[in-house]
Amino acid sequence: MRRYLRTIFFVVCTVITSECIKLDEKYAWQQLEYAWPSEAVKQQAIQSGKYKIEDNLPLGLDVWNDKLFITVPRWKSGVASSLNYVTISDEKSPILHPYPSWDANTLPDDAQHSDAEATAGGRANAPKAVQSNAGLSRNETIISTFRIRVDECDRLWVMDTGLADILGNPMQITPPALVIFDLKTDKLIRRYTFPEAHIKEDTFFANVIVDVASKSECNNAYAYVPDLGAYALVVYSFEHDKSWRIKHNFFHFDPLNGEYNVGGVNFQWTDGVFGLGLGTRTPDGSRQVYFHALSSTKEFKVSNRVLQNETYSTGTDAYFDYKLVGDRGPNGQATAEFFDDESGVLFYTQVNKDAIGCWNSKKPYNPDTQGLVDSDSDALVFPNDLKVDDNRNLWILSDRMPTFLFQSLNPKEFNYRVLKGKIDDLIRGTPCSA
Repeated sequence: MRRYLRTIFFVVCTVITSECIKLDEKYAWQQLEYAWPSEAVKQQAIQSGKYKIEDNLPLGLDVWNDKLFITVPRWKSGVASSLNYVTISDEKSPILHPYPSWDANTLPDDAQHSDAEATAGGRANAPKAVQSNAGLSRNETIISTFRIRVDECDRLWVMDTGLADILGNPMQITPPALVIFDLKTDKLIRRYTFPEAHIKEDTFFANVIVDVASKSECNNAYAYVPDLGAYALVVYSFEHDKSWRIKHNFFHFDPLNGEYNVGGVNFQWTDGVFGLGLGTRTPDGSRQVYFHALSSTKEFKVSNRVLQNETYSTGTDAYFDYKLVGDRGPNGQATAEFFDDESGVLFYTQVNKDAIGCWNSKKPYNPDTQGLVDSDSDALVFPNDLKVDDNRNLWILSDRMPTFLFQSLNPKEFNYRVLKGKIDDLIRGTPCSA
C-alpha cells in the first residue's frame, strides 16, 4: 500500500514540478532474522532465551563495497548478534550475517542470559549496570554497538559499549572500546579500551566518526566519540594509540528541547552531544567538525585542529574556538548527521518530523535555509542513522525505536527500513541546492 501511495505521490509531483524526488525503499523488515550456522543452533538459542526475535532492533548503518553493515544494540537480552551485514543486492527483507563471525558476536559464557523483564523507556530509565567479571576470550568480540564508521582506508570502526541487556538486567561485560577491522581481510586491527578516567557515572558512548588525513596517511587518523550521557567528547589518536576527554558547555542538552512526539509516543530525553559531521577539508588539512546534542535544535562547530591537540583542547583557552552555527527551529531534534563534500550539504535526521533535513554550508544556518529531503509518517518514523557512500548515495535507517522502547512493535507491520537516494536528486528544488 505504501509503495502504491508513493507512486501516486511521485506522479503528482511529476505533473506539478520536475523537482520532486524522494527516497526509495531499499529494505524493509517486520522482524529481524539471522543467518544461523544451522537450524538446530537457532532453535537452541530460542529455547534458551538468547534469541527473542522481538528484542532485535536495527539502529546504525554504514556501507562498504557490496556490504551494508547494520548494528543491533543489546537493548534487551534476546539479541542474537550486534554487528551484522547484508549484501547490497539482497532482496527486500534480507537476513543478517554476523560480522566478522558468529563467534565474535557471542557473549562470554559467564555473561549468562537473564529473564529480567525489560524496563519501559530509554537509557535513562534503565537500572544501573552490574560490573561483570566475564572478560573477553577474543579481542574481536563485539558486545553491543549502536553506531559504526567506515573510513577512507577500508577500515570499520566499531564503538562497542561493552554493555548488554540495557533495559533488563544490564551487565557491563567489558569497558567501552573502539574495535577496528580491516574490511579487506575481515581481521581485527586493534581493540582500544577507553581508560577508566574517561568513564563517568552517566557515560554512554553510542557514536563514532573518523577523521583521516588522507588515503595515503592512514595512520594519521582520529576518532571522535561523543559521550551523550556525561556531556563530553573523547578524541582517540590511531597513530599514538591514546585518547583524551574534552568538556564544553555546548555538549549539553537544551532543557527546552527535550520533549519528543514520535509515532504517537510522547517522551522526554536529556541526551547531550550525539550527532557529528566532518566538513570540507581545506588545503592545510583542517576541517570543521559539526556537532549537536540530541535534545537540542542548535548546531555547533569546532576545528579538528583544536580537537586533535590534546594539551590545548583539554585546557580552558580552547573554550572560544567552539562556535554556534545556528538553530534548526522548533522540533528540529536530530540523531545523526553527515556532510557531503561535493555539494557542501549537511544531511541530518528530523526525528520529531518523520523526516530527513539538509543545510547548504554556503548559506546561513536558520529555519528558512533548512531543506526537507523527504518526510513520511510511515517509512520515516524515527530515522535513526544516515550515511553517504562513495557514490554519493544517501542511506537512511528508520526503526520506530520509541515504540520499541516504551511500548511494543506490531510484528505484522514493517517496522524497520533502509531507504536510499541520490544526493543531487534529493536536494534539487530545496533550499540546499546551490
